[in-house]
Amino acid sequence: MENSHTYTIQGLWSGPQTETGTIHFSAFSTDVSMSLERGGPGQGTTPEELLLAASASCYMMTLSTLLSNRQIPYTRIDLKSSGYAVDEDVLRYDKIEHQPTIYFSEQIDENEIINLANHAEHTCMVSSALRGNVAVTVRPTIVAPAVKP
Repeated sequence: MENSHTYTIQGLWSGPQTETGTIHFSAFSTDVSMSLERGGPGQGTTPEELLLAASASCYMMTLSTLLSNRQIPYTRIDLKSSGYAVDEDVLRYDKIEHQPTIYFSEQIDENEIINLANHAEHTCMVSSALRGNVAVTVRPTIVAPAVKP
């Protein structure tokens, strides 16, 4: 049986593109506007940043879940994500790159971690929604104690 989930956001916008709006969902609220480069006031966040944040947070949580489900003890995940946009009549994301740095206090199988880091991108809900429209890539770095001879 298929599980269905509904997510709802409320927004408010008044005036031209030089103004700001707000969005509200769950326990989060933020101002939104167009960036200065796109003719807006550059206040709050932009839809482009929100999409990148959704992709990054989904990827990070999915990777954490995969590691935890396999009982692989990591100490933390640092993530840098970059979105690359092209302007072909309309501005659109062409590529998103996630660069996780995964820290371990014990020796681990690096190949397994690299496979899980790549698998997290394939199972993340946001990556699944973007697939076919935006290339999402992963470049993991692993920090773990050296193997003792």
